[in-house]
Amino acid sequence: MRLVIAKCSVDYAGRLSAHLPLATRLLMVKSDGSLLVHSDGGSYKPLNWMSPPCSLTIVEPDQTQADAGVTETWKVTHAKTGDALIVSIYDVLHDSAHELGIDPGLQKDGVEAHLQKLLAEQIELLGDGHTLVRREYMTAIGPVDILARDSSGASVAVELKRRGDIDGVEQLTRYLELMNRDPHLAPVSGVFAAQEIKPQARTLAEDRGIRCLVLDYDAMRGLDNADGRLF
Repeated sequence: MRLVIAKCSVDYAGRLSAHLPLATRLLMVKSDGSLLVHSDGGSYKPLNWMSPPCSLTIVEPDQTQADAGVTETWKVTHAKTGDALIVSIYDVLHDSAHELGIDPGLQKDGVEAHLQKLLAEQIELLGDGHTLVRREYMTAIGPVDILARDSSGASVAVELKRRGDIDGVEQLTRYLELMNRDPHLAPVSGVFAAQEIKPQARTLAEDRGIRCLVLDYDAMRGLDNADGRLF
């Protein structure tokens, strides 16, 4: 991972346009090719970013940029959409690279781990004809909670959360982008499953073609017999 603290401006061009004016920011370049732009605020969320598959090229500024103080320009281009994140660097305050090694992935808490086990045992909750391939299917960026196949034999990747928010959708999106590059798996569809899914997360998931599934934890454990209720 490369960490650069620099005075820079950032422009995103593609399906949407966005501009970050000149300021000091943290630029994070990950080994998967992604670039994230952070400020000293806003918690863990980047101000802007480009997800893989993408490529980074560094070019010399033109004369107009150089006269304005730009020393180099980073252009990160998405391989599929052609969207570009352009970082104009004026001054580098820090530049370092670190080898982090293989990450073991997020360790689920007790409820999420139990949800995964229960869904694997009740895989038909995904829909008629679905079959389990395996739990914790390992990818280069971490394990997918469940890999299944639908009634037609197509691959289905399932991400499980207790409470589904936008970060969970982003996590599943990254898995899907990677898995769909594997000819033995593609095409891979996604299912975002949780006990509760926030409206913003549902909107983002559906916009990306990811199906949402709300899980009834008590019913899956056999503690809530819906057939025996009057209401």
